[in-house]
Amino acid sequence: MSPADEQGYSDYGDTGHTRTRLPDNDPYGGAPRRPTRSPSRGLITVVGVVVLLIAAIAFANRGDHSSADGPTASSRKPPTTDPTAASGTRPVQTKTMGIPTGFAHSEQGAQSAASNYAVALGSTDMFKKDSRQRLLSLLYVPDVAARLQGEMDRSYTADFLATMGLDANGNPPKGSTFVARVTPVGATVQTYTDNAAKVAVWYVGLIGMAGNGSTDPVTSTWKTWTFDLRWSDGDWKIAADTQKNGPSPVPGDDPAATSDQISKAIEEYGGFTYAR
Repeated sequence: MSPADEQGYSDYGDTGHTRTRLPDNDPYGGAPRRPTRSPSRGLITVVGVVVLLIAAIAFANRGDHSSADGPTASSRKPPTTDPTAASGTRPVQTKTMGIPTGFAHSEQGAQSAASNYAVALGSTDMFKKDSRQRLLSLLYVPDVAARLQGEMDRSYTADFLATMGLDANGNPPKGSTFVARVTPVGATVQTYTDNAAKVAVWYVGLIGMAGNGSTDPVTSTWKTWTFDLRWSDGDWKIAADTQKNGPSPVPGDDPAATSDQISKAIEEYGGFTYAR
């Protein structure tokens, strides 16, 4: 999850500008991402930027991610209301760092790219320096990636990681499982041109530590992650992204699982490759 809204991005209305917030008091102010229950939990609400949550993570320093090549007012159109259903187009077959790449130069390709990028930016890889920098270089346009690497390195400090129960290298204690996962529920194209697309991904995120003695149990959060994508070097790349809370369904009556059950589920159930 970059640290995005869980990775912590904030949206500034219809100004057309996106500003990035690096983790400060709430690492997941926006992927990888949840309600505050304790001081440490408040630090987590998402890449991820990659997530990153995730994800998923509130940013203190803000920078403009807006793209000069983004859609103009004349090219914008209302979001489509088509269901996120299979299109018959074969999913991408190539992967880099385990992440699908080489998406179709189409609206469907942009939706698939945004969904898969949300999953990557909301993952535990965002909490380790080496994998985080590789993710940024892979998923973002070069100028944005170069800036974010320095900003995130300064934000993912040992003290910050410690608030989440991780050591200075982003590893959980022995016998515990750190969970940071984003699962898209649906996606919609808000604007599209040959060179740029704006895609919103509605997702449920998981964040927390599963293990004996954990004071930050795994909880879920619902958010919408919006990506400004640019067609660059033969693939869709992120030029800017923002997150906001919800829409969140009413919680069900299912009993909460134990830490052991959550750890086992995370180990046994892998993620998905998304395509339309």
